[in-house]
Amino acid sequence: MWFFTSPRTIVFGEGALEHLKELEGKRVFIVTDKVLRELGIVEKVVEQLKETGMEIRIFDEVEPEPSKQTVEKGAKVLSEFEPDWIIGLGGGSCMDAAKAMWVLYERPDLTIDDINPFEKLNLRKKARLINIPTTSGTGADVTWAVVITDTERKVKLELASREVVADISILDPALVIDLPPKLTADTGMDALVHAIEAYTVQWKNDFSDALALRAIQLIFKYLPRAFKNGKNDLEAREKMHNAATMSGLAFGNSQIGIVHAMGHSFGAVFKIPHGRSVAVFLPYVIEYNLSEVANLYAEIAEAIGITDGTNEEKAKKLVEAVRNLMKEIEEPLSIKDMGISREEFEAKLDELVEKANESTGTIVNPRVPSEEDYRKLFLYTYEGKSIDF
Repeated sequence: MWFFTSPRTIVFGEGALEHLKELEGKRVFIVTDKVLRELGIVEKVVEQLKETGMEIRIFDEVEPEPSKQTVEKGAKVLSEFEPDWIIGLGGGSCMDAAKAMWVLYERPDLTIDDINPFEKLNLRKKARLINIPTTSGTGADVTWAVVITDTERKVKLELASREVVADISILDPALVIDLPPKLTADTGMDALVHAIEAYTVQWKNDFSDALALRAIQLIFKYLPRAFKNGKNDLEAREKMHNAATMSGLAFGNSQIGIVHAMGHSFGAVFKIPHGRSVAVFLPYVIEYNLSEVANLYAEIAEAIGITDGTNEEKAKKLVEAVRNLMKEIEEPLSIKDMGISREEFEAKLDELVEKANESTGTIVNPRVPSEEDYRKLFLYTYEGKSIDF
């Protein structure tokens, strides 16, 4: 038995932000970062909320890869302000921070590490959650995952609870129209990894499959346009924004695999942006998994127009298509391309393998890697060498 979990309401398309005018309550708390405040995006949200008459407080101290300390600080402010609504506004970091702060606000008897699928949280006694993504990639607006960084251990905590899925997700393309090309590429590849992993992990299901395949189609079609045309292509921005959330719903109801296991490890150790740190491993992991699920990769290939050949041939063409997409949007194809020296990389290799092996993505990947497999995967990705084991 499995559950498909999603927000009660997803508001999408031009003008979606206006839905905020319909909220009822006394106080609303916005969790965001200083960059979005400087860019005026926070003010766009505040303008809509002013019409509700609610008191508004802004917490703009979320950093990339939010730390436990930031979450605890925000939760303390929440407990003092006592809002009816919490809004996670930003990329995955802001939305994940909002989820974790919400838990600690509702349950001050818990710690961040207590957020897990088996702990009954009993949320929504004090507040409800709205997520408003300002990038098109993480899917955090609709997932029950909460990724928080333990800065002391230098590890990303992969927390989860179905109760932290937002009540409302608002997808307004106006909030992503000005994304710079590099951020468009990184976040777009994050969405692609989510969808491909959702379609191929051991916990895949009919509902996640449908969303994953459609998201993959949209990303291959519209990500290059969003990257090249930016603010001049609202259609591409809207389609990518929708695709990111569809990917989030897909992997949020199946799982991630070892692309994310390796990406989380790599990003935590080398401080590489999340989308870029998972993207670089994608073609290598497809090659690694090919012996187990060539048929599934062939189905993905067919969805993007690759119809000739055997399943294995189609899967290999999918790897080529992924690499071509990455070249088109100027994503690095190897770890070496990121400017990390061999000496620096090898000095951290044991740590990379250890952290990846601890990820939940390891056990549900279609081919479960050994520590030696992980070591080889990291080394091959460093060199840009095709997988032959």
